[in-house]
Amino acid sequence: MKSHKTKMIAPIVVAVVAVLYYAVYFGFLMWLVGGVWRWLLGIIPLAFSALIVKVCCERINEIKKGEEDDLSKY
Repeated sequence: MKSHKTKMIAPIVVAVVAVLYYAVYFGFLMWLVGGVWRWLLGIIPLAFSALIVKVCCERINEIKKGEEDDLSKY
């Protein structure tokens, strides 16, 4: 069980870093522009962040089920 927890660290760290990157980058762009572009630049990182969190949750479920090496299927 302990090895499963250590294998979950990398996907979680990558997901957190990616979400923070999108938040900071698009937040800075939103600060620079106005109008409709501001709303568009707010929706894009929300969609990316939701997708990243979904993929991270799927990967964690795979690790819990014992499928640590997905490439062995192909």
